[in-house]
Amino acid sequence: MDTPSRCVRICSKSYLILENGKVFLTGGDLPALDGARVDFRCDPDFHLVGGSRSVCNQGQWSSPKPHCQVNRTPHSERRAVYIGALFPMSGGWPGGQACQPAVEMALEDVNSRRDILPDYELKLIHHDSKCDPGQATKYLYELLYNDPIKIILMPGCSSVSTLVAEAARMWNLIVLSYGSSSPALSNRQRFPTFFRTHPSATLHNPTRVKLFEKWGWKKIATIQQTTEVFTSTLDDLEERVKEAGIEITFRQSFFSDPAVPVKNLKRQDARIIVGLFYETEARKVFCEVYKERLFGKKYVWFLIGWYADNWFKTYDPSINCTVDEMTEAVEGHITTEIVMLNPANTRSISNMTSQEFVEKLTKRLKRHPEETGGFQEAPLAYDAIWALALALNKTSGGGGRSGVRLEDFNYNNQTITDQIYRAMNSSSFEGVSGHVVFDASGSRMAWTLIEQLQGGSYKKIGYYDSTKDDLSWSKTDKWIGGSPPADQTLVIKTFRFLSQKLFISVSVLSSLGIVLAVVCLSFNIYNSHVRYIQNSQPNLNNLTAVGCSLALAAVFPLGLDGYHIGRNQFPFVCQARLWLLGLGFSLGYGSMFTKIWWVHTVFTKKEEKKEWRKTLEPWKLYATVGLLVGMDVLTLAIWQIVDPLHRTIETFAKEEPKEDIDVSILPQLEHCSSKKMNTWLGIFYGYKGLLLLLGIFLAYETKSVSTEKINDHRAVGMAIYNVAVLCLITAPVTMILSSQQDAAFAFASLAIVFSSYITLVVLFVPKIRRLITRGEWQSEAQDTMKTGSSTNNNEEEKSRLLEKENRELEKIIAEKEERVSELRHQLQSRQQLRSRRHPPTPPDPSGGLPRGPPEPPDRLSCDGSRVHLLYK
Repeated sequence: MDTPSRCVRICSKSYLILENGKVFLTGGDLPALDGARVDFRCDPDFHLVGGSRSVCNQGQWSSPKPHCQVNRTPHSERRAVYIGALFPMSGGWPGGQACQPAVEMALEDVNSRRDILPDYELKLIHHDSKCDPGQATKYLYELLYNDPIKIILMPGCSSVSTLVAEAARMWNLIVLSYGSSSPALSNRQRFPTFFRTHPSATLHNPTRVKLFEKWGWKKIATIQQTTEVFTSTLDDLEERVKEAGIEITFRQSFFSDPAVPVKNLKRQDARIIVGLFYETEARKVFCEVYKERLFGKKYVWFLIGWYADNWFKTYDPSINCTVDEMTEAVEGHITTEIVMLNPANTRSISNMTSQEFVEKLTKRLKRHPEETGGFQEAPLAYDAIWALALALNKTSGGGGRSGVRLEDFNYNNQTITDQIYRAMNSSSFEGVSGHVVFDASGSRMAWTLIEQLQGGSYKKIGYYDSTKDDLSWSKTDKWIGGSPPADQTLVIKTFRFLSQKLFISVSVLSSLGIVLAVVCLSFNIYNSHVRYIQNSQPNLNNLTAVGCSLALAAVFPLGLDGYHIGRNQFPFVCQARLWLLGLGFSLGYGSMFTKIWWVHTVFTKKEEKKEWRKTLEPWKLYATVGLLVGMDVLTLAIWQIVDPLHRTIETFAKEEPKEDIDVSILPQLEHCSSKKMNTWLGIFYGYKGLLLLLGIFLAYETKSVSTEKINDHRAVGMAIYNVAVLCLITAPVTMILSSQQDAAFAFASLAIVFSSYITLVVLFVPKIRRLITRGEWQSEAQDTMKTGSSTNNNEEEKSRLLEKENRELEKIIAEKEERVSELRHQLQSRQQLRSRRHPPTPPDPSGGLPRGPPEPPDRLSCDGSRVHLLYK
């Protein structure tokens, strides 16, 4: 315990195990600490490759770990296995300039190993295909028809690989490409024996999908150049995102001019955009992106990573954007690039690290690596030879296992081809390009480098290994808005509710109106014995007051919406609106219409309706009101049963908030509606409108009629005018303004309130005023005792006036008759006096009759019956 504690590094435990050999540890116990030493010894039939001793020093072994190789057959006794290769030394992709030296270097390393193909030696026969399918066809047939037999073919370009792989099946040949990326080569039905160490262009897609999932994006858009490689890549991406639950909402393509597709992306509000196009077209795209402002904190672009680092700064006469504009437009975009050189400094199956491979290959090249075609793909070509060697070793039973004789292979031997195919399909090893493994379509599964353009230069932000679904993230990603943007504008659904100030104000007015209606109803019932009230048909007025109360009560459910009630209560509120308003109109307006209709019927037919004026049967009036109410009840009941009202949602155009946030408001409005709402409203408004128009006509026709049996019919006509005008204006206006909740409610509710107020004031206030100012509180019986008549209509009043006039005339006639009688007596006295003074008149000498006496005074008397006739 006297020795102070300290922490020491432990050397790797992998040095304590040696395949096909033994390890001896000296100078310490497990684990291996500073000063520990290991010695390596191989089993019989194996020899040691590498140093036999290593010492642990500060957590590191002093020398690389050796391995045991099987003792190989001498070169003179080994059998040759030939590989036919096509290297494009020139043409569209001169990848053979670096790939051929890498293949030759791999053959040397494989052939020097004693544990891989100990009885065989791989040899190369190659030609320059110039990346031309026609040229490749010529050399393909030279390889096939000239000895020796080739056990495998290795083309480079995608176009050449397509030709070779499609023909190789006829010769039972395996095809292994080191430079083909076309997604079309993944078609196993068309290319059943094709493998490639160069990943397919679709390998970008798993990385893209992984990033979509990492940042929670569910909707993306794409824009592509119309070429086969990009179209097939995009088809593969569409399948992968569909499996991941991600949707490609917009897919745009162009041949040479991307202006219209970019505008479409802007119009369709695309946010996460995958771009697939060559470098020259990329500059055209992002010039249009700048013009449409399709960049910034709301947008993310995914591009291909094999562009030049300064591609957006390169002068291009086909675009009219400056370098600064292009730099601003591309800032923050993400690129994915296939990792063709292992980024980790670990040793591969060839016992070389990736950096050691680059150094060794550079020494073999005749030119600078940046000037050598295919230098980036050279690690893929190197690992292709190792994949082939391991597959042939497994097929031949290398390392002591039983297998087939590779020298027995010929173009008709499908058995050996099938075994090589299975061995290739199961390949899995660490190469200088990374972990080598093939998927079901024969394509290489490799790591993907993820970079982001930050401040005008690309920064590595992660790697993705699709074989292990392993995302290595460096957390160096930067976003203009501080965080990854949303994949779409966040749509917030908000309901447009009625203004509470408006609702409360109208509710107060409606409540006061109901109070007024109750006061008027109470007044009418209390004074129902008063003759003046009785002459106004008080029961109909009572129905009017009740109807106004119901209509005013309809204002409350008319203003209720989702702010006050839940979704389940909405249908009941809808029905309450309809029934209260319908019944209120029928009772209130129907009773007034009945009055005016009866007055028009009786007093506009002078001769035909004389008898009707004498008697008024109230039950007919009540029956008319009941008919109107019954029609409403029947219509509303059928409507409610057949097509009941329910809650519907009206959606408006999205609104952008004033704040600069990536959200939009989606306004919605609740309505009471049914499936055939317009049909029912047409029926309802149709006969109600006719009733209103007819009421206006009857009120106009009876404006000059005077009758005491309905002494307030002029007030009723005035109320009908107001109600009809308000209803005929409000109904169409509210239908037009149905999408504006405040305006529609204000028009409808204020029309109800004003029409109810006007009706109550016009009908009841004059009666209250008259009874108060004139004191006409006597009943009908008291009035009858004073007048001696039990009638109370206007005809009886006229009759009394005429009788009074008749009595005055009879008095005058009596006076005149008395005067006539006196004059008659005086005349008789004069005649008698005259006859005593003069004798009778002799006859007329002319022979005429004697002149008679004067007309007797009786002829001046009047017949009493004529007086009555005059009266009648």
